[in-house]
Amino acid sequence: MLFARNHSTLRQKMVQNQIEARGIRNPRVLAVMQKVERHLFVKPQYHNVAYKDGALPIDCDQTISQPYIVALMTDLLELTPTSKVLEIGTGCGYQTAVLAELAKEVYSIEIIPLLAKTAKTRLEKLNYQNVHLKKGDGHYGWQEYAPYDAVLVAAAPKDIPKRLIDQLAVGGRMVIPVGGSEQNLLLIQKRLQSKENTIPSLETTEVIPVRFVPMTGKAT
Repeated sequence: MLFARNHSTLRQKMVQNQIEARGIRNPRVLAVMQKVERHLFVKPQYHNVAYKDGALPIDCDQTISQPYIVALMTDLLELTPTSKVLEIGTGCGYQTAVLAELAKEVYSIEIIPLLAKTAKTRLEKLNYQNVHLKKGDGHYGWQEYAPYDAVLVAAAPKDIPKRLIDQLAVGGRMVIPVGGSEQNLLLIQKRLQSKENTIPSLETTEVIPVRFVPMTGKAT
């Protein structure tokens, strides 16, 4: 019980000092970052640093993102309780859980078999019933359930995958890190230029420099 109280206190400090202090004010995002237990998504040896300001290693030479980056990417999507989200790069499932708390449905793709398997087990154990997982190449997206109100990419391609843009709904928002040794987090919004012009346009905003693991696989 004391262990649980300590982690709750650490999450509260994480939200106050790492997230709210850096300008994120959305009460839904702050609440979910306080709620989701990050230590459950890392190996036991990292439990004592799970709420520190930084990324941590997970299986297969991948990482769980820094709490601030998870909150920032989530905030940029502007999710509502009716949102349908596509996530590329399930990883350990932490970002997936955060999205699932805020959206109606989350469709998440992981290319690494071990990560896909362990994330599925973990999220089922935590009773996330609105999460749908599959192993696959994220460059292809998940056409079966498109279009998506929001797309979050948790690994960095060198170029924005066209299929992900195609699967983003008009009015939707995509958050994606792009680049090689130097990466930028981009916010992409798909909009109609006018009622007369039904061809959507893309508005791209550079948010901050970031460092993500490379996006593997390649759609042809």
